[in-house]
Amino acid sequence: MITTCLLILVGLMNRPALVERSGRIAPPVRAGIPFQRFAPAAISPLEDPTAPFWNKKSPSQVRIRIETTQGVFVIELHRKWAPLGTDRFYNLVRAGFFNDSRFYRVRPNFIAQFGIAGEPAIAQTWRSQAIKDDPPKPSNTRGRIAFAMTGPDTRTTQLFISLADNSRLDKEGFAPIGEVVEGMEIVDRIYSGYGEDSGGGMRAGKQAKLFEEGNAYLDREYPRLDKLIRATIGK
Repeated sequence: MITTCLLILVGLMNRPALVERSGRIAPPVRAGIPFQRFAPAAISPLEDPTAPFWNKKSPSQVRIRIETTQGVFVIELHRKWAPLGTDRFYNLVRAGFFNDSRFYRVRPNFIAQFGIAGEPAIAQTWRSQAIKDDPPKPSNTRGRIAFAMTGPDTRTTQLFISLADNSRLDKEGFAPIGEVVEGMEIVDRIYSGYGEDSGGGMRAGKQAKLFEEGNAYLDREYPRLDKLIRATIGK
């Protein structure tokens, strides 16, 4: 009798699943091994623009180190210049958004533009994640960095560095968030031979392939573009 009961008990313990009285499937249990529930894999902040990660404020002044295929340059952010824009750029750097992307719009004596993620899924996720405008304070002089836009409250992830005095852009609402403090000669060397052809500005209507295919498209069609290897927060 005792042997029979033990055999029945072992059989029940090794069943793949039991139906609870509520109708739900009970988790499988193996003899001597308690069932463990595993949490779902964490989602990267880059996949969720609404995550609390993005609420962090930038320090009042902080440096960003940009590694490129031409060398390294350093941007110093000033939150008092444009707090909303500075917070967005700071957090994008924290999340690794710019890593392994391309300088897809470079025009001599005008601007060097970047800020479309190299991975299409990430680029598409952020394409319409706009922030409110900051009123321009300092001017768009040589070495200053500002968000590109198509009109009021349309800043997303694309930015440009002024390669010359672009003060004329001030009246259009382009608000600098910082400036290059080391390595401006590196910025000047970023490849500019494709001009507007390899992506152009947000208003030009040539960026669809960058969002759809990312680096694969740019590397295939415009192989000489310089790469933004990595952006990291300094001191």
